Amino acid sequence: MSDKPLSYSSYLRLDELLAQQQPKSAEHDEVLFIVIHQVYELWFKQVLHELDGLNAALAATDAPRALATLKRVLTIFKTLVGQVDILETMTPLSFNSFRTRLEASSGFQSAQFRELEFVLGHRRAGIAEQHPEPVRSQLAARLAEPSVYDHFLRYLKASGWEIPAEALVRDVSQPAAANDAVQDLLVQVYQKGELAAQLCERLVDLDEGLQEWRYRHVKMVERTIGNKPGTGGSAGVEYLRRTLFQSLFPDLWAIRARL
Repeated sequence: MSDKPLSYSSYLRLDELLAQQQPKSAEHDEVLFIVIHQVYELWFKQVLHELDGLNAALAATDAPRALATLKRVLTIFKTLVGQVDILETMTPLSFNSFRTRLEASSGFQSAQFRELEFVLGHRRAGIAEQHPEPVRSQLAARLAEPSVYDHFLRYLKASGWEIPAEALVRDVSQPAAANDAVQDLLVQVYQKGELAAQLCERLVDLDEGLQEWRYRHVKMVERTIGNKPGTGGSAGVEYLRRTLFQSLFPDLWAIRARL
């Protein structure tokens, strides 16, 4: 064991952290590109940590802790959106000056973002197969776990609400589908108010926050590379557009007209 006292630098392991930016070119903006994406990965790690805490709070029917956790996640998502503003200070010419050095690397390969999608309920089994081990097994494990929405419905059941059985025993590896009976019950949850209704609204905020980040990401990519294919052979903007406006919690959106 070291006798050196813990310092700011050693606690945060700054020497190791600040050595992780290794540009492949001498282009000025490549450092920004690397830093932004590394910071995104750090925030994804934190969001995953918080979502696991959210699911634990819902399983314990601890609504105040779940609400506090959702507030933190929503605040992080605002930061994720704000980081797009920084990335957009890089012009298309600047990006193209080092783009070829990226070779086959692509944001589509972000295992943490795929994991985040799976936890939130945006589930596609084929995505896991596109990753090598051990990431593939990690994603497969997430597909086998209940999503945030599944945990929320179980929270409602534990709180005395009569959730339809088919919504509680569904195949959790698939995305949640709209359920008329669940929607009828959610209208009652809103009408009664209380903490369960607040959780509904925070989940809608979370869904909207992810959609906002997707939209800003699409427009950032479009203004940077237009309709060119993405790095790593991805479809680029064309694929990203298809991810827009896909609700994580369709029941919570469907009842808007009934409230």
